[in-house]
Amino acid sequence: MEPVSLFDLAAQQSRWLAVRQSAVASNVANANTPGYVAVDVEPFEKVLDKTGVRMAATQAAHLTGQGTQSGFAVSEQQDDPSVLPSGNSVSLEDELLKAGDIRRQFELNAAIVKAFHRMLMLTSKS
Repeated sequence: MEPVSLFDLAAQQSRWLAVRQSAVASNVANANTPGYVAVDVEPFEKVLDKTGVRMAATQAAHLTGQGTQSGFAVSEQQDDPSVLPSGNSVSLEDELLKAGDIRRQFELNAAIVKAFHRMLMLTSKS
């Protein structure tokens, strides 16, 4: 099992957030395009499930995890019942909520990286 690097994980989440922001921006830009179907990125939790990081059971009673290759899947949203007569499935309210969520996640990611960087800098000064 290879070690988990916090900075690599944070960078992967930043890339995922950028892809998701691009998908949301594309949905907003095509809000009035007839026949356009809104897209979204698979949740980051699923991306983490596909990484090679696995839990190691140190006792027989412990649970084990599964892991595979990593990647970001962008797909059409299937659960949106509000398709307009033009065939467009973009809900601007939903897209704005997603954009706000992306912003909050990015700010949290940046704050965690900053805190860990600060801790590393403090340990190297000793």
